[in-house]
This record gives sequence, C-alpha cells and structure tokens, in this order.
Amino acid sequence: MSDEHAFGRAPAFTVGIEEELLLVDPDRHALAPVAADVLGRLDGLPPGSAGHEAFAAEIELRSPAERDAHGAVQALRRARAAAARAGATIMGVGVHPEAVLGDAELVAKERYRRVEDEMRGLIRRTPECALHVHVGMPDPDAAVRAFNGLREALPLLQALAANSPFWFGRDSGMATARAALVRAYPGRGVPRAFQSWDDYASTADRALRAGDLPDYTYLWWDVRLQPRLGTVEVRELDAQAPLADVRAVTGLVHAVAVRAAADPPQRPTPPEALAWSAFMATRDGLDAAVLDATGERRRMRDIASQAAAEHGLEDVGRLARDGNGAERQRAIHARGGMKSLLDALVRATSDF
Repeated sequence: MSDEHAFGRAPAFTVGIEEELLLVDPDRHALAPVAADVLGRLDGLPPGSAGHEAFAAEIELRSPAERDAHGAVQALRRARAAAARAGATIMGVGVHPEAVLGDAELVAKERYRRVEDEMRGLIRRTPECALHVHVGMPDPDAAVRAFNGLREALPLLQALAANSPFWFGRDSGMATARAALVRAYPGRGVPRAFQSWDDYASTADRALRAGDLPDYTYLWWDVRLQPRLGTVEVRELDAQAPLADVRAVTGLVHAVAVRAAADPPQRPTPPEALAWSAFMATRDGLDAAVLDATGERRRMRDIASQAAAEHGLEDVGRLARDGNGAERQRAIHARGGMKSLLDALVRATSDF
C-alpha cells in the first residue's frame, strides 16, 4: 500500500454513505437486471451520486461527505427519489427473499470480470446488497485508532443492520443471510487490531501480494481504511429499506469512530472472540448473547440500548426497542406470506 494518502485533506469526521439497492420489476418484485437503463436515465444528481455495482439488478447510491448522519441520509433520500423518476423500483434488503439460486447477471466491467474469474460460482449465487459507511479522518494514526474502535463494534452493528432473514424463498434461520453468504469470499470477516499506520499498511501490502490483487479495494475486511478517500469504512452491513434505519446505523458508526479516534480501546478483543460474536449477531440479530467489553455475556439488545444512551442516538434506541429489519420481515411474512413481504420492502424503500 502506498504511503500516499488523503487523511487530513478534508474536514475531519465527516460521514458518507454508500448503499446498494436491488432493482426489481414493479409488479412481482422479482429481480430486474436493468441497472444500465436506470443509470442512463438518472439525472438531477451531483456527479458520482450513483453507479453500478457487480450485479445488473443492483445500483449503488452515494452521499457526499456530510457533517452528520442526517445530512448524508438526506442526500440518499434525493438519490432514491431520482432513481424512482428514472423508472427504478428499488428494494433495500441484504438479499432478495425469493430470488432463484444462480439468478445473478453481472455487469460487463473489467473489475467484475476479474472478481468472477477469481470467485467462480460464489458470485453467481444471488445478488447481495450492503451498506457502507465512511468517516473522514484527520491523520493516519487517528484512522487506525478509529479502525480499532470500530472493529470492537462490528457485532453490534451487524445485529442492528440485520435485514436478510430469507433466501431462495425460505427462511434461512439467520438474521442476515447476506452476511453468511459473503463469508465464503476470501478476506471477509473481522480483522485484527493494528498498532500503527505502518503496521496496517505493511499487513495490507502482504495480503495484496498473497492474493495477487491489484489494489487495496480488493481487501474486503468488515472494516478497513480507505487511504485515497481519507476515511475509515465500515463495510458489509445489510442494506436497509427505511432511511430511518440507514440513519440509525450510520449515526452509530460515526459516533464510535469519532470517540475511538481520540480514545481507542486499551485492550483490543482478540479476532477469534470477535468473530464468534459477529457470527452470533449474524445468526440471532438483536437476540444474540455475546461477550461485552468487560468479558461478560449480555443480550445484544441490551448492548444496543446502552450504546444509544451513551451516544444520544434515538434511532438506535428505536431499533433496540422495536426490532431490526430481520424481525420486521419475519413478522410481515408470518402475517401475509412472501408477496406481502416483497410489497412491504418496496414500499419502505420508496418512502422518501
């Protein structure tokens, strides 16, 4: 990894969001591989606000760097509305609840051709949609401190954002089936803590050489640094349907990053322990029982409520109290079946 970076070149602690959304047909809400058509008609947004992701039935919407989560979500609100004007029917979910295995047409771009060549059938299973949150950092050392703090919060973030309990027409038994799917890719999961920028950069370089990868954007850790953007990025959270849930998750990422940049964890949790907690969150969501920072086992819902109070985040408290996307999906499906669930996901994503 090059020593060149953009940390400190922009105002510190701004926040930006990238959300991947499925494109579905307006009637049955099946996957619709129409990303090129939608993006070709999209207008009225700043440059870089929308683009392709790997799958033809998916687009990525992006906010600019904003002062807080509210501002970033407002930018996504405008982007979702613009996508609707361009003819898109969008669905905010980790994976399509009813898509058929193998229905995963890829975008014809060199990056995705390379990924397909390396990942083979793994990428051809089903499109998956993630929410990525960036926080601007004032310097490389602060970025590493924020990275170390955010890795501690990954199980909590996974539980709050869990929004894909169904896959291939049936209940997966997981709160986030998407997280389970992407764990099959190399390099996914919870990375270790790092002592310094040099420690991070040298480890990333070694990983790039081991994987014969062209650049660090192919390192798919659940949290990573983005030197060219000057940010720390939390990755691999389920995409959300309501923008209020996007705001909740983004607000917590922002708050943890800002605090950790100044006051990082003194004793990093071993990656082996965090990996188990992340799995519990993947499987059980807010009902997971995991080890907290003191080493005591607690319910994730209680940890979420404590985080909401500590950081003054009402949206996080609401999710802890009322449930995440996975809980709502199961409740809707129990009442009305798969059609009702698909209809509800589209309505919630389109409530601008």
